[in-house]
Amino acid sequence: MLEADPELFPRTAMASTGTMLEAYEKYRDEGCDEVLFITISSKMSGIYENAMIAAKMVEGVHVTVFDSKTVGYLECKMAFTACEMAEKGASLADIMQELEFIRDNNKIYFAVDNLKYLVKNGRLSNAAGFFAEVLRIKPLLEIDKAGAVVSIEKIRTFRKALERVVEKFLEETEGKEYEPFIIHANNPDGVKFVRDTVLAARPQLGEIKEYFLTPAVGAHCGPKAMTVGYVLKK
Repeated sequence: MLEADPELFPRTAMASTGTMLEAYEKYRDEGCDEVLFITISSKMSGIYENAMIAAKMVEGVHVTVFDSKTVGYLECKMAFTACEMAEKGASLADIMQELEFIRDNNKIYFAVDNLKYLVKNGRLSNAAGFFAEVLRIKPLLEIDKAGAVVSIEKIRTFRKALERVVEKFLEETEGKEYEPFIIHANNPDGVKFVRDTVLAARPQLGEIKEYFLTPAVGAHCGPKAMTVGYVLKK
């Protein structure tokens, strides 16, 4: 839809504290005594803060709110990991330790074809967006350790930005054991370029899984956004 209509501009809205409170109460009424809520980075959304407020309001169930400091696939990986561990009888403390390892041992680099979505949605400063538009810059972006989207290099074209994303990925992962991944916003050509380039340099990887950006994140990044990342293995 965004590619078909350049005038269309999507926005997102987070669930209210009341909605979160209702969810906690629902799980309590179903017999849960512990609830773990893994949120998108607190630097990208107010969800974490709202979840904490709701956690203090609910009675009869203990709620732990975990700031993933990331978004998309890695947040999803944390949720599935927690679920699998819980089903095997792991304690909340053990689950939290595993989630902290994932959170503290990953890296995401990405490039967007058009900065206007990040700028208008407040995920990148207006000043950075203004200069990038004027100079036709396609910056290399990353999610830093605090969970914020930051620009780390200014690049002239989207293709060059993709090449630099791959270079940074290869530099960061040299000599490490890791799970690689690609996340994209409807960009099969970009996926092929990134996968082919990385596997040419690291054929031992065998494969690199790809995932679509979620609609909410896609609303901020826009069409053709490309992410390359990894999480270290223990």
